Amino acid sequence: MAERFYQMKIAFWVHFIKMIKNIEKIRSDFPILRKEIHGKQLIYLDNAATTQIPLQVLETTEAHYWNHNANIHRGIHFLSESSTYRIEHARYVIKEFIGARDTREVIFTSGTTQSINIVAGSYRETLCTGDEVIVTEMEHHSNLCPWQNACKRSGATLKIIPVDDSGNLKMDVYKSLLSERTRLVAVTYCSNVLGTVNPVPEIIRLAHEKGARVLIDGAQVMRHINMDVKDLDCDYLCFSGHKIMGPYGTGVLYGKREALEQLQPVNYGGGMIDTVTDKETVAGELPFKLEAGTINISAIIGLESAIQYLKELGIDKVASYENRLLAYAEVMLREIHGVHVLGSPSERAGVLSFELDEFHYYDTAAMLDKLGIAVRSGNLCAQPLMSRFGLSGVVRMSPAFYNTEGEIESFVNGIERIISISARKIA
Repeated sequence: MAERFYQMKIAFWVHFIKMIKNIEKIRSDFPILRKEIHGKQLIYLDNAATTQIPLQVLETTEAHYWNHNANIHRGIHFLSESSTYRIEHARYVIKEFIGARDTREVIFTSGTTQSINIVAGSYRETLCTGDEVIVTEMEHHSNLCPWQNACKRSGATLKIIPVDDSGNLKMDVYKSLLSERTRLVAVTYCSNVLGTVNPVPEIIRLAHEKGARVLIDGAQVMRHINMDVKDLDCDYLCFSGHKIMGPYGTGVLYGKREALEQLQPVNYGGGMIDTVTDKETVAGELPFKLEAGTINISAIIGLESAIQYLKELGIDKVASYENRLLAYAEVMLREIHGVHVLGSPSERAGVLSFELDEFHYYDTAAMLDKLGIAVRSGNLCAQPLMSRFGLSGVVRMSPAFYNTEGEIESFVNGIERIISISARKIA
C-alpha cells in the first residue's frame, strides 16, 4: 500500500507542476479559502453543489452595479444601452464557450432546473397519449420530476434506463426502450452521485435514429470537458453558473434553433413579446421569447467572467488535475476498512460518494465539518438512484482545481479519525 501511494504521489506531482506552477496564486483568487471553520483551515470539498467564486468574478459583478446598472433592451439612455451591450456580449462568450452556431441559441435562465423546466413545460403541452420520454435511473430530481409531471399531465409514458451495480447505464436496455414513439431522451452527462460519465454521443446518435430529440443535463460536466454542442449534436443543453465559479441565479438553456423555435413559452411578461392585444399575445423572436421578465443581469455578466477565468486556466488541464485528485482520494478510501465507495463506473468525474459502517451519513459530514472539511451528505436529490442501491443517503466529496493533494490527505485522515472513534467506543 505504501509503495502504491508513493507512486501515485510522484505521478501526481509531475502532473501538478505541469498544470499549475503556482497553486497559491490560484488559491489567492478565492478569498473564502482563507476562512477558518471551527478553528480549522477550511477544506472545501463540496464543489459539485457549488464552486467558490474568484475575486475576478466578484469584482466584475460589483462593478456592474457601480457603473452600468440599468435594465436592458428597453431604454435608449446610456446606462441601458451599456447594460444591453454587456449582456449580449456575455451571450456571445457563452455561445463560443459551448460551440453554438448562433447567439439566438443561448437562453439565459436562473440555472439548470429552470432550463429543464422551460423545455419540459413546453413538451407537457404537446405530448400525447402513446408518446414516450426516456430518462435514466441516475437523474437528479431536476431532470426527472419535470418529465414525470409532463408525462402524467399529457398521458405520455415515462421510461427509465437502469444502471448496473458498477453505476454504468445499461445501454442494451436503452436500445430496447427506444421506439418510433420516443419523443425525447433526457439524460445527465455526468451523475452527481456516482460521477459516471455517460456515453452521451452514442445516446444522442441512437435517439436521433428514432427521430427523438435529446436534452443533456450538463450541470456536473462543464468543468470537465470542452463542450461543443455542434459536434455533440444534442438538441438541448442545460447548465448552471454556480457550478463553474459563477454567481447564483445564472444558467443557460442551449437549443438548436429549430428545436427552440418549436418550444412554446411557459412564462409570459415583459421582454418576451412581439405584440399584445386585449385578446392575444404573440411571442417575440429567439432568444427573447423564452426570457420573460428581467433576467439576473449583473450575475450573468459575472458568469461571463467566470467562463473567461476557466478558459484561461484551460478546461483540459483543470479536468485532468481534478480527476487526479479524485482518483487519489478513491484509492485511499478503498484501502480503509469500513468505507464503502459507491459504484465503480468505467469513467468517473467530479464526485466520489461513500458510506461508513456504524455511522449515519449526516453524522459523518457533521464530524468532518468539525475538522473544517466541507462535504455533502444526504440523498443528493437522487432518491430513485439511492433506492436502486438500497441506500437512503451517502457522503459525497467533490474536489476542484483549487484543492490540493494535502487537502485530500487531510480529508482521508479525517475519515480515519471518525472510524477510530467508533473503534474506541466498541473497545
